[in-house]
Amino acid sequence: MQERIVFQVPSEPLAVLTPQECGLSLREIGEKDVPAGLPFWIITVDDLPADRTFRIAWELDVNEMGPSAGVGAAQ
Repeated sequence: MQERIVFQVPSEPLAVLTPQECGLSLREIGEKDVPAGLPFWIITVDDLPADRTFRIAWELDVNEMGPSAGVGAAQ
């Protein structure tokens, strides 16, 4: 699967979920696995920086990302 689900908990680095084939859509996986109330976006692997040296410093620019794909519901 070439898509990833990204979201960011305030004051934490960007979180990247690698979804697995499980019979759910990417949106359903995001709603299930992203913490409650946090918006998430579905991107392709190519949208992530190739250099992972400073991955802990990655941040999500919501203005650049556009509308979210959904909102997490995980408790």
